[in-house]
Amino acid sequence: MKVKIGDSVLDMRSVWYDRENRSVGFIDQRKLPHSIETYEANRYSEVAFAIKDMVVRGAPAIGAAAVYGMVLGYHEREVERAAEMLKSTRPTAHDLFHAVDYMLDAIREGKNPEEAAESYVMGSLDACERIGRYGNELIEDGMRILTHCNAGALATVDYGTALAPMRFAHRDGKRIFVWIDETRPRLQGASLTAWELLNEGIDHAIIADNAAGYFMKKGEVDMVIVGADRIAKNGDFANKIGTYEKAVLAKENNIPFYVAAPLSTFDLSIDSGDDIVIEERSENEVLYAQDCRIAPEGSKARNPAFDVTPARYVKGFITEKGIIEPEDVWKLKANVL
Repeated sequence: MKVKIGDSVLDMRSVWYDRENRSVGFIDQRKLPHSIETYEANRYSEVAFAIKDMVVRGAPAIGAAAVYGMVLGYHEREVERAAEMLKSTRPTAHDLFHAVDYMLDAIREGKNPEEAAESYVMGSLDACERIGRYGNELIEDGMRILTHCNAGALATVDYGTALAPMRFAHRDGKRIFVWIDETRPRLQGASLTAWELLNEGIDHAIIADNAAGYFMKKGEVDMVIVGADRIAKNGDFANKIGTYEKAVLAKENNIPFYVAAPLSTFDLSIDSGDDIVIEERSENEVLYAQDCRIAPEGSKARNPAFDVTPARYVKGFITEKGIIEPEDVWKLKANVL
């Protein structure tokens, strides 16, 4: 991912492993877009904190953090405890569980944990690059694309899922414009997606979450692309809260709605979205903006972090294997795709 620091443009990952120091580094997403700071984890418990406190977020990036956290757990001789702690951090994103189980299998098979972890991360990077290339084929010159939350390089180590097709379209010289939902309550769209697109030089505008329908009805949105945190066997999927209503609005206005996600996000052990556990976070994320309380003292709030969108609203899933239609997701388990 391109990161502008002063007059310099650097290529950075959102998560990395320092083998010499046995530490995991992160771009601290809590500090963006106002400052670029890093967070260093030297113990698996510190990686768990980084995931829980959203130093790192986004399903594939959480998966990358988890494999590196398991490496630290191996060096601390607490593999099983590390697996338990890491899995307890956030319940919705499937990549977290997929990554921890991958490392448990690798360690039990006697593989080098650091090499296994790096292989996992490189595979994730390759998947996101392929998602970008397949998704780029759907984007025509002049398209106006709406996205929700942040499913860019910050959420995936590099490239992104939902943002990857936009990066490749832009690099191919296509003129695109991106509508960015602010994504309350943590404002990942306004702070993170906008920051990524600004660094990439992609034209965009941030809109209030409740303005998306207005622009759709006016005919100013040609396509919606979002990421996902868990996808069920029937094609239902969980993503950042507010995604469901965007999908319904897109259907009402005859706008194609795509989900970009690697195969590691598909949980084929569950039949439908009804089986997805939805994380509910602190009410303070709703009651406060930054450190300023915006609600009356005494008022309470509810803060589900995700919602589930039924498969019937999805045009297709953009994956490293190409575009998969919702009715064909089950074939992944049958290994016929």
